[in-house]
Amino acid sequence: MAKKYVPEPFRIKMVETIKMLTREEREQKIEEAKYNMFNLKGEDVYIDLLTDSGTNAMSQEQWAGVMVGDEAYAGGKSYFKLLDTARDIFDYKYIQPVHQGRAAEKVLFGILMGEGKYAISNMFFDTTRAHVELTGARAIDCVVEEAKKPEVRAPFKGNMDVEKLEKLINEYGPEKIALVVMTVTNNSAGGQPVSIENMRKTAAVCKKYGIRMNIDAARYAENAYFIKRREEGYADKSIKEIVKEMFSYGDMFTMSAKKDTIVNMGGLIGVKDDEKLFQDVKGRTISFEGFITYGGLSGRDLECLAIGLNEGIDESYLEYRNGQMEYLASRLDDAGIAYQAPVGGHGLFIDAKKMFPHIPYYEFPGQALAIELYKEAGIRTCDIGSYMLGNDPDTGEQLQASFEFTRLAIPRRVYTQAHFDVMADALIAIKERAKDVKGYKITWEPPILRHFQASLEPLDK
Repeated sequence: MAKKYVPEPFRIKMVETIKMLTREEREQKIEEAKYNMFNLKGEDVYIDLLTDSGTNAMSQEQWAGVMVGDEAYAGGKSYFKLLDTARDIFDYKYIQPVHQGRAAEKVLFGILMGEGKYAISNMFFDTTRAHVELTGARAIDCVVEEAKKPEVRAPFKGNMDVEKLEKLINEYGPEKIALVVMTVTNNSAGGQPVSIENMRKTAAVCKKYGIRMNIDAARYAENAYFIKRREEGYADKSIKEIVKEMFSYGDMFTMSAKKDTIVNMGGLIGVKDDEKLFQDVKGRTISFEGFITYGGLSGRDLECLAIGLNEGIDESYLEYRNGQMEYLASRLDDAGIAYQAPVGGHGLFIDAKKMFPHIPYYEFPGQALAIELYKEAGIRTCDIGSYMLGNDPDTGEQLQASFEFTRLAIPRRVYTQAHFDVMADALIAIKERAKDVKGYKITWEPPILRHFQASLEPLDK
């Protein structure tokens, strides 16, 4: 039986009109897009779950902030407001704004990585993996084994496999490990959280071998909420207290602020206390992003980011946010549709491999389900599987992902219960005809981050 929907802790003051194309129109549009979800026009999408990054609805306080943002090229007051807010929440001495998360990675990773080096993570997302590889280094995933079993319900499936981490460090040599990256929540594993205990143990291994730990902090507030609900000893702590402890175990962080900070554009780099590293960060920021006091952002973006940092850790908002995910998950439980369980913090990751057992990984079941969702109900999602993972950077061979997921990434403060019912009904309809769905082949792809641009065609053509 579906869970009760958690009511929105806000009133709707402005609306954006959306429309549903006919089935025939949707089939034509996805064919014209060469079966790539990124090629669809936003106006041709009814419910857009491609990403939760930058697609969120800002509050009236944030929109008011747009009007008072200081657009000074250097030393604007919105920059200092952002510094004060970020330092208060994360307790890091040095904060550098950039225009988004991948900009933070480009600035930081180029300082720390290079040919012959390795980076180890509880799981790299595609763009983070790409920034590791662009430096000449190689990325290694080290997530706990239960994360690889979607049907297994465990409270912290995003955790680092600490024992395996230490083995990898000894196998490659500590001097070759440029960085350990702890992603909270673990996006590629299904938005699954990381426990405080696991962060503490991972940090201890890093300290033992003299390796820095970076927190990939895009969804830090959702991770803190899971810790409060699931980890012993944290039920009575505030989200802000939990965040401070989480970040105390890192040496630095990179953040796409387009997620939990509920803005449309923005990112941050945090450095705890390494002044030399921060000087290097500032130098590369000036080269790639703009002057350090705006970091590729307008003053109004800085102002909204400062406000959103506090809104994103509000507990009533986080309860509603998590409640949306649990409502949709409960409807799928009733229908027998498998997903990465328990439901993650920013979306539902449908187990496309289980829905389409007849489609092998090299025919991309996650992408096949994404295409079917668009045809069925105008819903745009994306593959988190072998299609996204791409080819081995050294051999060029197609890699097999640990999962074949289709991610329904839910924008914050955007969709209502009726929209979630449309999502569930569409998945139920596709399940009923799953055996008739065919896989896809790539007809063109770029050498890196192919899923943003690749062309595909169905195998029944």
